[in-house]
Amino acid sequence: MSVDRVASALRAEARATDERRLLVLAGGETATRAAAERALDAADIDWRDVTYLGDAEGMPWERVPPARAGDLLGTTHGALVVDCHDACRPNALGRAVGAVDGGGLLVLCTPALDSWPERRDAFDESLAVPPFEVGDVAGNFRRRLVALLRAHPGIAVVDVGDGSVEPTVERDGLTEPAPRRPPDPPAVPDDPGFPAAVYERCRTDDQVTAVEALEALGDPGDAVVVEADRGRGKSSAAGLAAGALALAGRDVLVTAPQYRGAAEVFARAREVLVDADALAGDPDESDPTLLEAARGRVRFEKPTAAAELPGDPDAVVVDEAAALPVRLLERFLDAPAAAFATTVHGYEGAGRGFSVRFRDRLDDGDFEVADVSMTDPIRYAAGDPVEVWAFRALLLDAGPAVDSLVDGVALAGDPTDESATALDSLDYRAFGPADLLADEHLLREVFGLLVAAHYRTEPNDLARLLDAPNVTVRALTHEGHVVSVALLAREGALPADLRAHMYEGGRVRGNMIPDVLTSQLRDERAGIPEGLRVLRIATHHAVRSRGLGSRLLSAIREEVADDVDWLGTGYGATPELLQFWRANGFSTVHLSTTRNDASGEYSAVMLAPTSDAGRELAERHSRWFVDRVAAMLSDPLDDVDPDVVRAALRSVDATPELGLSEWEWRLLAGMTGGAGIFDTSPRPLRRLTVRYLTEAGPPDDEPLTSRQERLLVRKALQGHPWGAVAAELNFHSHGQCMRALGEATRPLVSRFGGPKVGAELERLK
Repeated sequence: MSVDRVASALRAEARATDERRLLVLAGGETATRAAAERALDAADIDWRDVTYLGDAEGMPWERVPPARAGDLLGTTHGALVVDCHDACRPNALGRAVGAVDGGGLLVLCTPALDSWPERRDAFDESLAVPPFEVGDVAGNFRRRLVALLRAHPGIAVVDVGDGSVEPTVERDGLTEPAPRRPPDPPAVPDDPGFPAAVYERCRTDDQVTAVEALEALGDPGDAVVVEADRGRGKSSAAGLAAGALALAGRDVLVTAPQYRGAAEVFARAREVLVDADALAGDPDESDPTLLEAARGRVRFEKPTAAAELPGDPDAVVVDEAAALPVRLLERFLDAPAAAFATTVHGYEGAGRGFSVRFRDRLDDGDFEVADVSMTDPIRYAAGDPVEVWAFRALLLDAGPAVDSLVDGVALAGDPTDESATALDSLDYRAFGPADLLADEHLLREVFGLLVAAHYRTEPNDLARLLDAPNVTVRALTHEGHVVSVALLAREGALPADLRAHMYEGGRVRGNMIPDVLTSQLRDERAGIPEGLRVLRIATHHAVRSRGLGSRLLSAIREEVADDVDWLGTGYGATPELLQFWRANGFSTVHLSTTRNDASGEYSAVMLAPTSDAGRELAERHSRWFVDRVAAMLSDPLDDVDPDVVRAALRSVDATPELGLSEWEWRLLAGMTGGAGIFDTSPRPLRRLTVRYLTEAGPPDDEPLTSRQERLLVRKALQGHPWGAVAAELNFHSHGQCMRALGEATRPLVSRFGGPKVGAELERLK
């Protein structure tokens, strides 16, 4: 059976069922690429409806480089050719699968399947973190991938060899499904707010529900969150609603990571306006990013521009919201009304930043929030075998154990709960790739817990979990089910030449903490000690706030104390996270000077030493941090949240020398009667504030209130204008703010100034 006949039969079945089919062409690079051309010709797919995702030049279709696989989000294609010869990138594969339309083909060009797991490619090189080499990378991800390609329905496998012999058809991929009854058209809601013609364009009941919910955008104060797997028509629903709002005279601002991803929104909005004969200008010649009606309009802006809410729109639609940084999403909370359409299981861009971080802020804001979940596929039929395969191969739908299996874990320190299981019954486990591959349920629980709790987890992390030589997993289990998990990466122990390379500005993969300490903080010795960085730590949502994360960290520290010099972490800093890590013995040694693209936060780097070498490293950088932090806060970090500053400084295992002259102490004493003197010489109070916060215990035990500490951070450390500080901290006037700073200064001068300064304070009463 030839490749042509296999492809033709696959396409015929895909069209008959409105499903997709997957064709694997295994063999040499040139042979598989040529076979892909023949297959798609035989399948009668217009070459203009085919996209090639790969590195090879000269293919007859539009090419998207793998590094730009995100461009496929929100797009639909009759066929996608994914070239896996140069590299098998899980993220790119996941983005490609969702972009194939019903009746279409996904074509994988791969090396020979039997030898593919043993080959090492460009993606494997990214997993070879020094001092490990690419030969240390395992092939477990591809071994599992190959097994699933050979087992799942709807997948044809053809070995084309080097092209010199007749191809061997290992599987034809045909499922021979029973005929399906076409679904009934969805019904128009009773008494709809939008025109009935809008609802008549909906293709599923889910889409009707979503459009009806989006009617709320016609009035200020409402937000709608539309969540769905890819291919469920969420962008179409947003487009139908946007067109209806424009008909009603509303100005609708649409944004997405790229216009291409929002093209479906505009296509459907255009249909609504054309149906109503309301689209201004020639529909064939209109600007694709601007649709104007008699009174309303639908327009597109890139996210950073849209966040400024140009032109004061009546409503904002954010498509592929999970692909935007949380800090950028927060700016849309100032819109009169907003809709956020986001993918549930796609790991788009920032992945779980939307559901893990942004949703809490949305729910705590001023909007009345409505949630809509869409489950019925539109691009292809329900039960599509390619989607089922992709979800399993990339664990796109992995989740933690169901609540009932883990919620028997007792509260830490709660001996009165006789019905719950004691914490002592928890098992501390180290899971290697062999353990995870041998137990699919365990793999899904481990990875699913990481997905549910962390905004960055994506398909590449599955390959890293299974193949990277520097990555290990530790977990707490309850009756065999994972309740808390940590992903650890070994860093440091670098040879002298790599340390010198890093010191001179070169990048060394996977050694984030040694890299920061060496290249940015100019410490060439930082790469000598060996440590474990906590890449992720997650606790099952049903048993959070029971001390399990801390218990897991304690067990890890006890296990590795004789093996490494330090434990470390780097993350988008929030007050709560800083307090958690501090409570577990970690000390702040650095705050990044730019915001993290994914979290929207400044990142904190923290260390917990486990040896003399680790303690020397941590103590050195703690001292340097407190010596430089005041200058950082008055310039690159002048917009960091003051509560982050307070928590970060309370988490440092060092205190700076004050080094103040007698004259500077007199200045400080003078400030206590009113802070006008502060502007003449900010340095003394800046140094005193850092000293106070690095020595401070819990806020409740300190002489200053939280508001006074925020005032010191904003004015003394970050140098904000008096008016801005007064407005932020709810002082009635500039003068009241100045007097409050003086009042906050007095306890610090009394605490650190000594008898002579005390006498000066008494004199100034």
